[in-house]
This record gives sequence, C-alpha cells and structure tokens, in this order.
Amino acid sequence: MTEKLQLQKCKKMADEIDKIFTLRKLTKEAFSKIDRQMFVPLGFKHFAYRLDALPLSSSQWISSPLTVAKMTEYLMIDKNVDSILEIGCGSGYQAAILSKMVRRVFTVERVQKLANESKERFKILNLTNINVRCDDGQNGWSSFAPFDRILFSATAKKIPQKIFDQLKNGGMIVAPIEKESGHIITRFTKKENEIIKIELESCKFVPILNGIEK
Repeated sequence: MTEKLQLQKCKKMADEIDKIFTLRKLTKEAFSKIDRQMFVPLGFKHFAYRLDALPLSSSQWISSPLTVAKMTEYLMIDKNVDSILEIGCGSGYQAAILSKMVRRVFTVERVQKLANESKERFKILNLTNINVRCDDGQNGWSSFAPFDRILFSATAKKIPQKIFDQLKNGGMIVAPIEKESGHIITRFTKKENEIIKIELESCKFVPILNGIEK
C-alpha cells in the first residue's frame, strides 16, 4: 500500500470518527497525517483503520482511534499550548497525534520494549518533536516541567501530587479515573493552585502500574 493510499485511509477514518464525535479542524488534520497502521502489531495491520482497540505486547493495548480522538479533544489544545506530557506511551499513536498539534510532546512508558519500539516508529516517521522516556509514569518528567497539558493513557485511582506540581497554572490534566462505577474520563484544571475537576464520560483503559518493566 502506498503512503498516499494509507493517508487517504487515515482521512476516511478521521471522517468516520467525526460523524460519531465532532472533531475540530486541528484534531482532524492530525489524524489524517498519522498512519495508524505504523502503530499496530503486524498480525493486525488489516484492522488498522477500524475504530477498534488492538492488543500490544506486555498486556497493553492501542486504544481505539475514537478513544484517542476523545482524549485529544478533551485536552482543549489551542495555539497557547506548547508542551504536553503523556503518561503511558504504549504504541506511541497518541503521542504521534499530539505531535502534529503542539511544539513539544514528552511521553513516559514503563515497559522498556514498548518505549524502544515507539522511539523507532517516531524516527521512521520523522517525528522529531517527541521525547520518550522509560520510567514509572507516575513520576512524570520533572526536568521539562511545567507542562501546559498532561494526559494519562492509563487509568489511575488518583492523580499523584507530583503530577499536579508539574502542571502549569492554567493547565489541564485529562485522565481516566477508576471509580466504583467504572472508569471516568476526568479533566482537572489548575487555577491559582486550585484544582477544578469535571467528569466527562465513562471509558475503559488498562490500569497504570508501578515501577519499570525491563
């Protein structure tokens, strides 16, 4: 399949998402520029442009394009957003989408194998504004803080204080939060060191785990 045809499939996928969940122009263009086929396991390439979650190694998943689109939109990215921290790189697809929308993306992955594979994909795609680190994502990435936005790509019981400390005043965190009723996508906005929380919608994510897996 040629690159042109692949990107046509990505644009068609973006149009399909837009019919279900309205996308802003910036988000839709990002989805049209990143070939999802690059991020799915070899045996699932024929499912790459469907709105399905797909399994990765180490009991991880690449979220469905619809879920990635929702998380992206909930970040409320505009021209004032310069840097984003993602916690849970996985395949790298979410970080790749964000790289087309902001100047700098920092993504942390606890599984060394997944972090290495993502770095290789970003290199092939010439996505030079993505920085990858293998670490426990709950530590964040303090040396590049504060961030305009922070995105959790795994569900957490609560947001660690050290992550709030790495968020700019006026910045936002979007995270799936574990509750008794299930997982809820939640947005936290930091205003004058006060945290304003809004629950957005139910979801399903893999849980965030402690430590590093070499």
